[in-house]
Amino acid sequence: MTDIISTKDGRLHIYVRQDKYKGKLKSENWVGRTFHNGKQKVISSGTTELEEAKIILEKWYDDLISGKLEENLDNKDNTTINPLENDSSNHELVGNEKEKNEKIIEEKKEASAPIVAEEKKKKLFNLDLSSLKNLSSLKDKFSFKRKETNKEGKEKKKNLSNLKKLFSEKISKANVAGEEIAGIDISEESIKIAQLSKTDSNWILEKISLRLLDKNKTADGIINSKDYVSEELKLAIENSKIATTNVAISIPVTSAIIRVVTSPLMSDEELQKAIETDSLWENLVQLTDDLNEYSIFHQVISRNNKTNTMEILFVASKLSDVNSYSSIIKKAGLNPVIMDVKCFTLKNAFDNALKIENKANNALLEIGSEDNYLIIVHDNIPIITDIFLRPNEKELLSQHSGNMQNEDLDSVVRRYCMQLKQALSDYESKYTSKINNIKIVSSLNNIEELIPLFRKNLLNTGLQVFDPLNEIKVPEYNKEKTDIKNKSIYTSVVGLAYRKLDVFGYYKFVTAVKNINLLPNREALKRQTKMKFLSGFAMKGLVGGIAALYIFLIGFSFFQISSNKNKLVNEINIQQEFDLISVEQQKLTKISRDMDKALKLGSMIASNQTISYRALAQITRSVPQRVQFTNLNYNGSNEIIITGLAFSDQDIINFISNLNGKDLIDQASLKAMNVPTGQNDLQSANNKKGFTILCKLKT
Repeated sequence: MTDIISTKDGRLHIYVRQDKYKGKLKSENWVGRTFHNGKQKVISSGTTELEEAKIILEKWYDDLISGKLEENLDNKDNTTINPLENDSSNHELVGNEKEKNEKIIEEKKEASAPIVAEEKKKKLFNLDLSSLKNLSSLKDKFSFKRKETNKEGKEKKKNLSNLKKLFSEKISKANVAGEEIAGIDISEESIKIAQLSKTDSNWILEKISLRLLDKNKTADGIINSKDYVSEELKLAIENSKIATTNVAISIPVTSAIIRVVTSPLMSDEELQKAIETDSLWENLVQLTDDLNEYSIFHQVISRNNKTNTMEILFVASKLSDVNSYSSIIKKAGLNPVIMDVKCFTLKNAFDNALKIENKANNALLEIGSEDNYLIIVHDNIPIITDIFLRPNEKELLSQHSGNMQNEDLDSVVRRYCMQLKQALSDYESKYTSKINNIKIVSSLNNIEELIPLFRKNLLNTGLQVFDPLNEIKVPEYNKEKTDIKNKSIYTSVVGLAYRKLDVFGYYKFVTAVKNINLLPNREALKRQTKMKFLSGFAMKGLVGGIAALYIFLIGFSFFQISSNKNKLVNEINIQQEFDLISVEQQKLTKISRDMDKALKLGSMIASNQTISYRALAQITRSVPQRVQFTNLNYNGSNEIIITGLAFSDQDIINFISNLNGKDLIDQASLKAMNVPTGQNDLQSANNKKGFTILCKLKT
């Protein structure tokens, strides 16, 4: 090391570390070093300006010697602390211990920065944070009291919890059994209505109705034809003779945003706070639009304690679309209580087809004049792949009949199957699991004639039209309505008819049903339904045994409250004191936040974070219309590997050019392209081409 500056009577040494990477200094920031209590303390100032560094490091030294920082630093591990030999003449580090210490400094430099920043703020603004320390102590005291109380009543609470669970299961089952909901599926072609009931062993198709729509009047979309669709829905309701007004509806896949994200492990309370502030959705999903314009639903799929991560399903749709579909239902005199996405309604119908073997090896494919997509569910994680077709190609599929030979149709089917093969290959490579069968759902009348064309291009995959009514008991009065060749047209509406509002969470006791609901007022609906049920339950006395159990729970709880009365009084006093100091904490927090903004400490603190959500947002905005992502991998340093599909080489060149024009991207270059080799796999001019781009970020 060179240019060591000694201060504080020679006890504080200020210098720039000289270790290099590729001929350049790893860091040009000034570093402070001293010895205290027989241990060496080293910390980075976070700045290359000497005078500024002196202020920060001398303040750090003073607080360290006075004991103000000792506890903080030891607890948070924000400094490098190692006993090393010290030469009093030049204060140089010795032999292997020097190398060891410098390595530890490099690893912990990032952790040191927040402490330095905090000390700098205290130096410049002379902020006394003693109140925050008092608050922390009070929190610890309060938490200790609560833990003590919980420990003493652990056994009682365990027994009480078991009784409450039993009670919840009984009341939840009673609520679901009495909840009547009809499913309504609206497309540009038709309106379908279905209502199911359940005995102990069977689902029964109580009501079903199909009403065709004039496609000329819905050509501009359902939302733009609200008045016409509402009037037709009224007629469909009269024909179906459903008794309930509560309905579950679906929106097209094209009207929804579906994301499965991996986030750090959080409790339900932490997750709810992140959701309420929109920070989780904004940071992980990177939606560029105003979040207030969307209705957002989330559900935890899984938690992994080993990796400290969790999988979260996010589903969102624009409020304007949600409100438009709701208004159609309301104009027809119905009450929308659930709004799902069509792909998940298909999955719901599929999940209830109990006789389908090896469900894990099956996928669902919708082939239609509107939506075309493949959905695979792996460990409750939906993997949805859109199949791109032009309007004229969709029309060509719907016109095929019998053994009619058409080169254009063969080309469309071949390109359709190539996209399917790619999706299946990507899935099988990632999860080492093979899809053996594809269940087809289609609104096309000629779907049975189309399947042989698909089988020619998918030789190793079974293809069958899905029958959602296979496991449902159909009464005689409904058999004529369901006696059709293509029963898959009822898949979505049957999947909706399975749904329940489930205000007491019954399904969490019996199944892993995904209760997606995009209605903005869903929580209010649940509360209203819950209060209505509880009122009726109390008035009628539904089950004497449950009532007796409920009385027992009240008595048990009263006994518990009485035995802990004194402790509760103490806790109330502590809580009041805690609330008073919380007000002070809020004031101090606001001051701290204002100082953070004024100082712009982010530009002064060295960080090893080489990628940010801003960089990801720039990449997203660089994608041309004719290019789509299939995968994005970050190596943890400064490289992102992007894989995707494009219609032409020029689209790929345009994408790379857009990336190189972004200020956070150092260099974007083409790494690889997928080149067709087999005769059957030769692509036409309209086929997508696979690509891999290496994107290096600026440090």
